Amino acid sequence: MQPATTTAVSAPAAVPFTERRYFVTLAFISSLFMLWAIAITMGDVLNKHFQNVLNVSKAESGLVQFSIFGAYAVMGIPAGLFMKRFGYKNGVLLGLGLYALGAFLFVPAANAGSFGFFRGALFVLACGLATLEAVAHPFMAALGDERTSDQRLNFAQSFNGLGAVVGPLLGSYFILNGTHVNGDLSSVKTLYVAIGSVILAIAVAFAFVKVPPLQNTHAAAAPAETEAGFYTGTAVAAPQPKKLLQHRHFVWAWVAQFLNVAAQGGTWAFFINYGVEKMNFSDQTAAGYFSLFMVMMMSGRFVGTFLMRYIAPNKLLTAFALANVLMCIIVAQSWGWPSFIALLLINFFFSIMFPTIFSLGIKDLGPLTPQASSILVMAVAGGAVFPYLMGKIANHDIAAAYYLPIICYAFIALFGARLFKVSNRGK
Repeated sequence: MQPATTTAVSAPAAVPFTERRYFVTLAFISSLFMLWAIAITMGDVLNKHFQNVLNVSKAESGLVQFSIFGAYAVMGIPAGLFMKRFGYKNGVLLGLGLYALGAFLFVPAANAGSFGFFRGALFVLACGLATLEAVAHPFMAALGDERTSDQRLNFAQSFNGLGAVVGPLLGSYFILNGTHVNGDLSSVKTLYVAIGSVILAIAVAFAFVKVPPLQNTHAAAAPAETEAGFYTGTAVAAPQPKKLLQHRHFVWAWVAQFLNVAAQGGTWAFFINYGVEKMNFSDQTAAGYFSLFMVMMMSGRFVGTFLMRYIAPNKLLTAFALANVLMCIIVAQSWGWPSFIALLLINFFFSIMFPTIFSLGIKDLGPLTPQASSILVMAVAGGAVFPYLMGKIANHDIAAAYYLPIICYAFIALFGARLFKVSNRGK
C-alpha cells in the first residue's frame, strides 16, 4: 500500500487570485455571500418584533432560528443533487428563486397575522439560502487556480461579514423603530417585498450572464472518481476510488464546521446579555456594540485573505482557533473591559473559520465535490443546538457560559494542525 500523501495548501504570491474572464461571475457570486448573511442576521430582529407584535414568548420566537437552521438540514442534500445534475449556475438561480419566493410569502403571512405562516415563509426563504451556500462555495473555488481557492473563499466571506452588519441595521431601522402596535406587520411586509424584488432582479440579471468554462479544481487529484452515485464513485482506473465518507479530511471538516457554527451561534446569542449583565450597558448600547462585533468579523476576513498570501490556510486557521481559546478564557473571567474586548476579538478570529474549513474539506474530492459541499452546508445545524447548552450555563453565570466554546475551538485547531490532510490512498 502506498504511503499517504498530502496536498499543498499554501498559495505562492505568484499564483493569480483569479482570471480576467471570471471577473463578472466572481462579482455576482461574491454578492450572494452578502445576501444570505442579511437574511440570516435579520432573524434576530424578527424574533424581537414577533414578541412585540404577535405576543409570542421568547421560547416561541426562538422557533425563527429553528425554521432557518432546519431548512439547512433539510435542503443540503437536495441542493447538492440539483447542483450535480444541472450545474452551478442553475443552482444559483434555484437558490435565488426560493429566496425571493420566501420573501414574497411574508405578504400573506402578514395579512393573516400568523406566526406559523411566517415560520413557513422563513423556511422557504432559508431553503434558498441553504442552496446558495451549497453552490456558492465550490463555485467560487472553481473561479481560478486551486492554490488560491482559500483566498477567494475568504474574500467572498468578507462580503458575508458586510451582510451581517447590514442585516440588523436594516431590520432595526425599518422594523424596530418603535412606531408599531400589536398586530401591525406592515413594516415587515413592505421590507420583505422590497427584499424579494431585489433578489428576483439579481436572479434575472444572473440568468443573462455567460459563465466561462470553469477550472475543475478537484478533478486532477481524483481522476478515478465519477458521478455514478451520491456517496460512491465508479472505478475507471486504479486505484479503487473511495466513497465520500472514506475521505477522512472531509469527515473531520464536517465535525469542525458543526462545532464552528455551534460556537458562533452561542457567542452571538449571548453577546448582548454579556454587555448588559457584566458591563452594565443598556440594551441599546449593547446592541450598538453588537454592530461593532460584526465589523470585527468583516475586518478579520479581509485581514485573513491578505495573510493567506504568505501563511498556509490551515496554519492560519490553527492560529486563529488557538487565539479564540485564549479569548474565551479571558471572557469567562469577568474582568470588565479586558474581558469585553476579548469578546469582541472572538469574532475577529472567528472570521476565517467557516470558509477555510469549507475549502480544506472539499479539496481533492473530484466529482464528489458538489455532494460534499451540500453536506458541509448541513453542518450549519450546529447553530441550532449549541445556544441552548450555553443558555443553561448562562442562567447561572453568563461569563461561565463562554468556557463551553473552548471545546469547539480546540478541535478546530486540531483540524487545522493535523486532521485536514488529504490522503490519496484507497482504504
